[in-house]
Amino acid sequence: MGGCCSKEKDSPLKPPPQQQVDGIIYRNSNNHHQVQVAVPPVTHFTSIIAPDAVVVRALYDYEKRNSDELSFRKGDRMILTQDSENQDWWLATHTETNEEGYIPSNYVLKDDGRPESHEAWFDLPRREADKLLLLPGNPQGTFVVRPCSNPLFYALSMRDHVKLKQMWVVKHYKIRTMDNHKGYYINPKITFSRFEDLISHYTHQADGLCCVLAQPCPRVYKPPVAFREMIQPKAAFQLKEKLGAGSFGEVYSGKWNRSVDVAIKLMKPGAMTKEAFLAEARVMHKLHHNNLLPLLAVCVEKEGIYIVTEFMSNGALLDVLRNDEGHTITLDNIVDMAAQVASGMEALEAQNYCHRDLRAANILVGDNYLVKVADFGLAKIVYNNDDQKAENAATKFPIKWTAPEAAETKLFNIKSDVWSFGILLYEMVTMGRLPYPGMDHRTVLNEVRRGYRMSKPDFGPLQCPEDLYQTMLKCWDKDPESRPTFTHLREYFDDFTVSIEDAYREAH
Repeated sequence: MGGCCSKEKDSPLKPPPQQQVDGIIYRNSNNHHQVQVAVPPVTHFTSIIAPDAVVVRALYDYEKRNSDELSFRKGDRMILTQDSENQDWWLATHTETNEEGYIPSNYVLKDDGRPESHEAWFDLPRREADKLLLLPGNPQGTFVVRPCSNPLFYALSMRDHVKLKQMWVVKHYKIRTMDNHKGYYINPKITFSRFEDLISHYTHQADGLCCVLAQPCPRVYKPPVAFREMIQPKAAFQLKEKLGAGSFGEVYSGKWNRSVDVAIKLMKPGAMTKEAFLAEARVMHKLHHNNLLPLLAVCVEKEGIYIVTEFMSNGALLDVLRNDEGHTITLDNIVDMAAQVASGMEALEAQNYCHRDLRAANILVGDNYLVKVADFGLAKIVYNNDDQKAENAATKFPIKWTAPEAAETKLFNIKSDVWSFGILLYEMVTMGRLPYPGMDHRTVLNEVRRGYRMSKPDFGPLQCPEDLYQTMLKCWDKDPESRPTFTHLREYFDDFTVSIEDAYREAH
């Protein structure tokens, strides 16, 4: 999360002599006067909960879809009653109704008193926090708590209004932890034994911050809920509007049980065998990340395979770029989307998984330029289909996006995906222009083998910075091992438009 913390030594400070009253620790200042800070009482849940119980708190409302599930509202607390092998669903008991049922794991946070269990917690980098807090409608003092690269620190990011410039900005403060996470503080003179006490204190007085904390940032994106079983009957889905067609089949908007919005990809008949698809689908189904399009379910009975995914409101990135033509999309938007793609690919890289067909047509866009990598794994099944001749399968390769060594050997890995990411950057900065303009596939293959690389784009509504072009060239290095990792690329784009301050603003 580059740029998250200041450059001072990253180690927890040893607290000076202290006294504790009602959750807040009062420190003696240099002039020997105690800092008197009144902390409003925090409402605690009074029901009896076993000390070793795992308690979770709801981030969103949820209405059960099956009789053995549990409905709940945002803020409700539940106790996990059984370990589950299914990471998407947990068995829990509601602390108020005492009802038991399954709950979607991505709709709750474990309530263990740490910052990660607070409703203001967002596991995102500074770049995304800035974008989220600056969305219209958030009042002054809207805040998020997020991780720093050093686990001993957290970041408090909050929205503020600069009157002289008449503009909204985001300001950042470092939250330090005491030894063994037994306390938290922004100002070393005032520490708190519980994180919720720190938040409560700054909600009632700024005490060195730019303003008081107003409210946790609203969660504008509600993630999809995974189906309890990956294999679903086709009868459970209704096809609606045709959204488009691609290398692997046609895509429709649809409904599950006439209530839940989904996207449904109808695979071309003969594109893959049922056995090969299910083996790969089980792997794809387990890959979870905010920037990977989740595989929710599959339908494999009868002719034609259904692949059911989250519905993304704005469709393919390629269409978004070409339709916009630079009217509203800025370079900052491009950098932000590039960072998201790199983050999704970083997750694939961590699982030793590769995409094989990374390009703008296979990136989907939601609201506020949320992007997700789609169709990962499908190229492996289609191109390696034993029912098709190798030479015919080879013609399906997206040659202009394919690394030269992969085009020659038909062997793909994460480094060949990095090459494709460089071509994707070209697509993005040129608003969807076809790479290698004026060159056919055979010419591209021959010229790239000889060392040709596309020149820096000097056309279109966006100006490509030299540093961004140099990153493209690094992705197109002839030696695969010399290409950057997706972790490096994600960090690069996270920091691309962030002005690194000499130090975080501190509350004194």
